[in-house]
Amino acid sequence: MNNHSNPSLRRIGILEMASPDPDRMALWDIFKRRLQDMGHKENADIAFEFRWAKGRQERLASAAAELVGSKVDVLVTAGTPAAAAASEATTDIPIIMATGVGLGTQLTKGASRPNANVTGICDLPPGLSSGRLQRLCQVVPAASALAILADCANPSSPLAVRETQAAAIELAIAVHDYWVTGPEQFGETLAVMKNEGIGGFIVAPGAMFFANRQTLAALACEYQLPAMSVRREYAEAGCLMAYGAPIRENYRQAAFYVSRVLNGTKPADLPVDQPTEFEFVVNLKTAGAIGLILPQSLLDDADTIES
Repeated sequence: MNNHSNPSLRRIGILEMASPDPDRMALWDIFKRRLQDMGHKENADIAFEFRWAKGRQERLASAAAELVGSKVDVLVTAGTPAAAAASEATTDIPIIMATGVGLGTQLTKGASRPNANVTGICDLPPGLSSGRLQRLCQVVPAASALAILADCANPSSPLAVRETQAAAIELAIAVHDYWVTGPEQFGETLAVMKNEGIGGFIVAPGAMFFANRQTLAALACEYQLPAMSVRREYAEAGCLMAYGAPIRENYRQAAFYVSRVLNGTKPADLPVDQPTEFEFVVNLKTAGAIGLILPQSLLDDADTIES
């Protein structure tokens, strides 16, 4: 939406790594409602400008440049690559990271982070990779090797791979990492996993994976590979399991940060936030489709869904 004809409007630029599917739009509706609850009325005193990369990182730099060139008052990003692209595009406009940013990237190093205009929510805190691997091991205890599927272009992927490999040493299980550059490589990569005897895989955090979660889930079922993912929405799309922070709260918190910035708070004065609540979701229909009988101890710990 462009509202240059009304100079009194504060304009919020949204740089999204994912696609404008109904699930993602519902999350941005949460963001908008929270802003409204805090007194910011769309088309009255604020307006939104969206740019969607649709899972393609190469689109982010130009999209970020467009938003910066249009002189938005604040940038909100979804996905680590989007946050990185925004921080490359401007050191002046406040940037609020809403989702997908891992603690330990250069964007989240607290007071030492290089861009004082960047803050927001880190929803990939340390420790979750171990929890995901432990649950996957429960599902396929006889597997000789597991895997992690990672995005070559996402700064969060190396962090997730390192943490998963460290957890694998503790659990005495082999974990191999498989790297892709785009969704067109999903099929061939999962085929290689299957041929190499992989018993199941973890999807590393990443907006490219989120944008293509239905495709990924369908291929995991096709190759009979149990998939552990990072958000409920993956399990709802057909992946076997998900363990991570509920994404809805990110958008409420991002709106709070945007409101603070619009009211004059400097981004450097808003600490990078971390989630404190996590959810574990299992898709029972997928378990049946790939011939798994899940241990009761695992189900007792999970929210179960049928998709």
